[in-house]
Amino acid sequence: MTDNPLSEQIANQLRRNILRGKLPPGASIKERDNATEMGVSRTPLREAVRILAKEGLVDLRPARSPIVSIPSISQVSDEVEVLLAVEKLSGELACQRATDADIAQIEKIVDQMAELFDTADPLDLFEIDMSFHSAIARASHNAPLAEIHRTFLARLWRSRFLAAVKRRNRERVITHHRQIVAALRAHDPQAIRTAIGEHLDNLREDIIDVIQQEQAAPDTNNTPDTGAD
Repeated sequence: MTDNPLSEQIANQLRRNILRGKLPPGASIKERDNATEMGVSRTPLREAVRILAKEGLVDLRPARSPIVSIPSISQVSDEVEVLLAVEKLSGELACQRATDADIAQIEKIVDQMAELFDTADPLDLFEIDMSFHSAIARASHNAPLAEIHRTFLARLWRSRFLAAVKRRNRERVITHHRQIVAALRAHDPQAIRTAIGEHLDNLREDIIDVIQQEQAAPDTNNTPDTGAD
């Protein structure tokens, strides 16, 4: 158990269920059923769903159960463009402003990824990976920029996870992250922009590819939502 409010703990469990496909795109999130399954009351569950709605993972619907969002390709493409720009700007600013402690923490995350890459659950590894990118955004010491990064990272959470699983390659992932850290340690804005670009410039195509494959697959998971809860 963590120190996070119960609603945030529930949101995290639902988020992981969405990433694992237990709650696929378009699936209804039944308030009563999920509250019973998790052993919680409906009030914190309702707040958890609102958290996920703010992240773009869930769509709220009047008088009906919320559903897992079904993002359009154009929407995701636009969001990836923003995220890439923010990641590169964050890296450049981190080269100028990151403290030794910031850099040591970021490097420690890469070491953890390398240690666990072959044994960790893919979702756990993905969360470690995303903590690396979030740490660089925070190391920019620009609070509005870090908040924008957090927002768009959350909106692309599921799509990015699917793309990461598809491109799971130890040498590529660890090498790219170490190149980013090396540029950060050298305080070289151009080098970190290049390293982040090498790591992420195919992200848009990867995400679109997995979304198209998912949309083309037969829908065997969803059941009609009658609005009853």
